[in-house]
Amino acid sequence: MATDSTTRTESPGGTATGSPAVRLDGVGRRFGDAIAVERIDLALAQGEFFALLGPSGCGKTTTLRMVGGFEAPSQGRIELGGRDVTGLPPYRREVNTVFQSYALFPHMSVFDNVSYGLRRQKLDRAAAKTRVGQYLEMVGLHGFDKRTPAQLSGGQQQRVALARALVNEPKVLLLDEPMGALDARIRKTMQAELKRIQREVGITFLYVTHDQSEAMAMADRLAVMRAGRCEDVGEPDRVYDRPATQFVADFLGTCNLLPKASGGSAPGRLGIRPEKLHLHRPDPAASASDGERLTARVITATYFGASTEYVVQTAAGDSLIVFAQNVHDASRAREGDEVEVGWAPEHAFPLPDVEAAGA
Repeated sequence: MATDSTTRTESPGGTATGSPAVRLDGVGRRFGDAIAVERIDLALAQGEFFALLGPSGCGKTTTLRMVGGFEAPSQGRIELGGRDVTGLPPYRREVNTVFQSYALFPHMSVFDNVSYGLRRQKLDRAAAKTRVGQYLEMVGLHGFDKRTPAQLSGGQQQRVALARALVNEPKVLLLDEPMGALDARIRKTMQAELKRIQREVGITFLYVTHDQSEAMAMADRLAVMRAGRCEDVGEPDRVYDRPATQFVADFLGTCNLLPKASGGSAPGRLGIRPEKLHLHRPDPAASASDGERLTARVITATYFGASTEYVVQTAAGDSLIVFAQNVHDASRAREGDEVEVGWAPEHAFPLPDVEAAGA
């Protein structure tokens, strides 16, 4: 587990008001002796799409529920737009939530579902009709206002839930695994749609997911959580290419651990992504300027159409995974082939020597 000295954080960009949209200052949550969230410090910029990412039980949903007022923190302070809301109930916070279950009213039409919050605010019916129409069009459901949830697909129901949350124009929108019930094809479409909508409305999104590709595709920044703590916080490409800990490296994809000898005097261990490794036919004439190289034997070669995944074993007995694009059939290695595995030194990243769970 990362300690405070190894966890990396990157501050969001400045905002017009100077106050983050969301600030968590030493926020934690205990349930009896169990620690769900342990002292989190985060700041989300105005208009930022921020993802909380991690495995089940890591504390990401509890963190989101504390921001929404559905859970009271055991310690720390929560601010929205510079205002302390730590002790306020959900209805007194300028936030709305989209849940995985969508929680639509089955007996109501799409229009009535979306306008429900506006009616509670006693907004003039004509103004409510105009606003509901705007948001239904934004989520691609123009003309669906008279249908009921039972007449909609899963993806359409998710759009209704999103429109219902956005129509009240909250300062922060909380999304708890909102695409968990969708199939893979619809999820991919909705990822692009959700990102477009977030950019259009300019509202800060706090998005909870366990799906690594989903978080990296949509988020401006993300936090990787483990056992109630943030192990790494930053822009997706930095967290992927230069993870703070081995847990982060493994959770965001596949990570090879290189033999320490290949890293020279670098402290700790070195990690490298499979796509940054290259297979070569043995070349005695290769020089040190060509980058790092290890001799290896191909153990397995799995063909995936666009790419092949190789598992190779080095002369020292280490196993490495290599991803290679299938550009030419003749260039593909076969099981049992003797090869060299090469990489550019700058593509390897240092990792701490020891990560004790719960440290």
